[in-house]
Amino acid sequence: MLQTLRNAWKIPELRKKLIFTLFILLIYRVGNVIPVPYIETQTLADYFSAQLSNTILGLYNAMSGSAFSQATVFALGIQPYINASIIIQLLTIAIPALERMAKEGGEEGKKKIARITRYTTVGLGLLMGWAYYMMLSNASYGVPIIKQSGFLPALVIILAFTAGSAVVMWLGEQITEFGIGNGISMILFANIISGIPRMIGNLFQMAWWQILIVVVGIVALVLFIVFINDAERRIPIQYAKRVVGRKIYGGQNTNLPIKVSMSGVMPVIFAQSICSLPATICTFVGVGEGSWWYDHVWSSHSWFYAVVYFLMIFFFSWFYSTIQYDTVEISNNLKSNGGFIPGFRPGKPTAEFIQKVINKIVVFGAVYLGIVALLPIIAGNLMAGVQSLAIGGTSVIIVVGVALETVKALEAQMLMRHYKGFLD
Repeated sequence: MLQTLRNAWKIPELRKKLIFTLFILLIYRVGNVIPVPYIETQTLADYFSAQLSNTILGLYNAMSGSAFSQATVFALGIQPYINASIIIQLLTIAIPALERMAKEGGEEGKKKIARITRYTTVGLGLLMGWAYYMMLSNASYGVPIIKQSGFLPALVIILAFTAGSAVVMWLGEQITEFGIGNGISMILFANIISGIPRMIGNLFQMAWWQILIVVVGIVALVLFIVFINDAERRIPIQYAKRVVGRKIYGGQNTNLPIKVSMSGVMPVIFAQSICSLPATICTFVGVGEGSWWYDHVWSSHSWFYAVVYFLMIFFFSWFYSTIQYDTVEISNNLKSNGGFIPGFRPGKPTAEFIQKVINKIVVFGAVYLGIVALLPIIAGNLMAGVQSLAIGGTSVIIVVGVALETVKALEAQMLMRHYKGFLD
């Protein structure tokens, strides 16, 4: 593997992309430690650790590399861009004009959709920056978190958060265009692995047998995610022979691959966001730790929360499968190209069979996501000390998925130049 890395470094284009990606991530990490003016960052960190770590804001903090709990310039992280992308994706399905722009507009249509997503990101950044400022102004942890009140400090804080989210969006797009892999995924990856040193420090404070169990569990979880990430159901497809002039086209056999983890980590992120909302509301209205509702119902470590979490993952897995796969359109495309599934007539029977296969895969994929998401919660309830590691199923899936995609991108670049595979 080290020899392959050396071979990769010898490729001028690939070396430039690697250096550019690392440089952008370095800029991002520097921005992650620049504080916003007028805020007592240490007081905010203490307040966040004591009251907000188990709320939806804890998820935002993990995704921002702890910048959210320290009120840095990049505190909002990539969340406004992710939310804007999801909103525009859903609106593309609901609004015919956007759907035509995405499908029939070609490259120009994609650019318009990207431009709309950027404007939506800035709008969400303003909204989230204002909400963050209101939370800071209403919160108190011994001393006020915001040093000065008034219009000018509020304007500076909100615009700083908004500008930071826009810069993060731009950095992610630069990685996608000129670097290696998907820029948004790389930024999330960098945020999550930045917490590994702190996790290792907490790990060594546990007993030796607990350390052994945790390490073995993490390795097994990573192997399980790698296995499922590459698993797919292949539906056989056969194309009929067609005579065009003096040539015969078609007649070959292929397949329609449907991945088990078709929706990726999005169902887990959506489910975690919604399930954390009650705990967040409890914190804002003053019903925090020590109350029955907070400790035994909506705490992220309660069994009730785990059950609701699992059901929400099922729902969003099914929801995303309906968005990603239009079985009627797939069936019509096969029919128009002379393709068919052996044993099923073209048209409605083919669409029903594909939908039946997708439903089965959705169930298995949802169970997989539920197991990965709930294992840290179950381990934290069964073994003391695991909760302090802050290991989340979402984080593990993102880290492993981004690592695999980056490896595939590097391997594809090297195979184009007749080098050995990256994993050989």
